[in-house]
Amino acid sequence: VGGLDVPTSGKIIVDQKKIQELSDDELTVFRRRKIGFIFQQYNLIQMLNIWENIILPLKLDGRKVDEEYILEITQILGIREKLNFIPSKLSGGQQQRVAIARALATKPAIVLADEPTGNLDEETAKDIIAILKRMALDRQKCVIVVTHSKEVAQASDVVLELKKQQLIEKKK
Repeated sequence: VGGLDVPTSGKIIVDQKKIQELSDDELTVFRRRKIGFIFQQYNLIQMLNIWENIILPLKLDGRKVDEEYILEITQILGIREKLNFIPSKLSGGQQQRVAIARALATKPAIVLADEPTGNLDEETAKDIIAILKRMALDRQKCVIVVTHSKEVAQASDVVLELKKQQLIEKKK
């Protein structure tokens, strides 16, 4: 879905574009503009402060930063007062919130979260899941979470389980 790999069968269509038919350059632009990635390891750049980490995808794409929007997201995520800090000065939960803000900064159509609570304590994990759910509802985002956590899965509207190379919808 994120265009990081080529599907072996079927079609992936996002905003009426079949991503498997895009050139490498078109795919790069597609990912920058349509997909927000939240990685388990945060992937923050240590030499940049929090603000710079959040707006980096916009800068790479040559887009104008919607400062009001970024400030609103960082307020919701509880990291607004940390914008001048470097990542190593933040807790794991705060770094994950920065990763979420960075994923949302481009106003993507889809947010892909890879084990977004995997490195967090139980309480912080609950906060992160609540934030992702709120962002999905309030911002009308499609949020896809890959997880091994039953608690995270239970918070989802739809749960698909991968079994023997097939996606199976689990009843809640």
